[in-house]
Amino acid sequence: MTPRSSCPINGTLELFGDRWSLLILRDMAFARKTTFKGFEASAEKIATNILSDRLARLEAGGFVHKDRDPEDGRARRYRLTRKGASLIPVLSEMALWGETHLRDADTIPGLKDTMKGDRQAAFSALIEQLDLADP
Repeated sequence: MTPRSSCPINGTLELFGDRWSLLILRDMAFARKTTFKGFEASAEKIATNILSDRLARLEAGGFVHKDRDPEDGRARRYRLTRKGASLIPVLSEMALWGETHLRDADTIPGLKDTMKGDRQAAFSALIEQLDLADP
């Protein structure tokens, strides 16, 4: 994909300009979801065809890795890659902004407390807790 301009914000929005990709990454980072059924059960009720498409895009972009579930060899699981996990600071800041400025916004449990103090250390700790894929 060739971006419309060299602006880094534009390029990022062209990758993640739809809500579903960021919500899938949110579910992986904060809710530790790894399966199609897990993503499908999210409160936003993503349609299965859109979910399949976004997971394929995220995998093609190197943000997630799909492999066999070690507990059920027939099932697939999705895990963040280092590239995908590098978006955790962005997702965290978006969540904190939403908690502050949006009426009726839910909170991500423990996020505000985690982000007090050294944010970079908090981001590193969040990422370290994940079972990242190393494709």
